[in-house]
Parts: sequence; structure tokens; C-alpha cells
Amino acid sequence: MAHLEDILIKPSITEKASFASENYNRYGFIVNVAANKNQIKMAIEKLYDVKVLNVKTSTIPGKIKRAGHGFKKSGSYKKAFVQLKQGQRIEFFKGV
Repeated sequence: MAHLEDILIKPSITEKASFASENYNRYGFIVNVAANKNQIKMAIEKLYDVKVLNVKTSTIPGKIKRAGHGFKKSGSYKKAFVQLKQGQRIEFFKGV
């Protein structure tokens, strides 16, 4: 992966991720399945100008869903929870 923008797909704005960001200074992201922890750490530090303490990742397998007379499988994805240094924040929504 050559570009940092290819590693991070989108921030995870869920109830669980919001709770973690308020209480533990930990933010969730959906990342590329091929990205490793070092690449995720570098991408977040460069794009958001923060200091990352640790990265925890988990790969979520795709689910089989019914579609008409057959079945389809949704795609797998990878989540990353990133803990920042004390006193630093990432603003996903500015002015809200």
C-alpha cells in the first residue's frame, strides 16, 4: 500500500465507539483488510496529527444473507481501535 489514504476507509461512528472515545480516548476506524498495525498507526498520526499509543484490530468475517431464491455473502472488513496520547482528540464533526 503506497498511500496513507488507502489504509483508512472511514471512521466508525457507533454507540460503542463513541463511548470508548469519551471514556478511554480510543477511536474506531474501518480500515483496509490488508493493512497492519504499523501502517494504521502511521496513517492516523500523519492524517490527524496526533500521537498514537496502541492499535487493536479485529477482522469481521462476511455474513451469509438470503437474496431471492439463493444466498449471497457480504464482504469481510477490518476494524481498528486506536488509543491516543492523553489530552489529544480527533474531531470527526467540526462545528456540530
